[in-house]
Amino acid sequence: MTIAITGATGFVGSRVAALAGTPLHALARRPQPDRPGVAWIAGDLADATALAGLCTSTSAIIHIAGIVNAPDRAGFDAGNVAGTAAMLAAAKAAGVARFVHVSSLAAREPQLSMYGASKAEAEALVMASGLDWVIVRPPGVYGPDDREMLDIYKLAARGVYVAPPGRMSLVHVDDLATALLALAAGGPSQQLLEIDDGAAGGISHAEFARAIGTGLGRRVRVVPLPLSMLRLAARLGVSAKLTRDRAAYIAHPDWVARGGNAALARLWVPQIGLAAGVADTIAGYRAKSWL
Repeated sequence: MTIAITGATGFVGSRVAALAGTPLHALARRPQPDRPGVAWIAGDLADATALAGLCTSTSAIIHIAGIVNAPDRAGFDAGNVAGTAAMLAAAKAAGVARFVHVSSLAAREPQLSMYGASKAEAEALVMASGLDWVIVRPPGVYGPDDREMLDIYKLAARGVYVAPPGRMSLVHVDDLATALLALAAGGPSQQLLEIDDGAAGGISHAEFARAIGTGLGRRVRVVPLPLSMLRLAARLGVSAKLTRDRAAYIAHPDWVARGGNAALARLWVPQIGLAAGVADTIAGYRAKSWL
């Protein structure tokens, strides 16, 4: 089979491309180096001609591309809602039935953020598409090439972890990639799956801090971050990544995945636990001199 993939140059998509044992059609906005088994299609989600080429002669689509940060709702909608609508239209036109859509746990609480609302709206489009769809809502995704969590590790290397409230689930990028590839070949249909690394009930931020400290070989002090301070930090712009929209869902106390692993038990089981995943991430960061 040949799989069409969006977001193949990003953190998750690049691991899907690396681990795929099948030919890929991959969308890219900029020229990419040759890669065995990958046919690069020049264009973006607003380019109907490129999407038609992407979907031609493929058996399934893994739609990963999306917008995580935007200044307003229109920016999120352009990437997450309109982009998904365009991919669904291209899939139908090309006769590609299987559609694996990568969403986010943020879609579970769409009232909290513009990002979550846009991902929820995209999910609704997929559910109404009439295709053989499955939606995957990953929790926090991490791994050696991840820049989103890099600042957390850098701060921990200095002995500090700033912890918002609540519990969360995590999944190593390679486990997520293998799940997406397995789903492209078949499995659950018309289902929404929240998957994680198998840690029942998720973990606290203090547990994550201890795991990072162990991986770094140093003690990490956990500094609680009250909601009021989180919101103030976002308003003051202390970090480019901590936007007001992102702060709204970071502050939510429950980002624990529910039930998706059990639904995939015959198809996929996570292989990378927290300790091994953190060690792999740290090794990757150090290899790139990021840490």
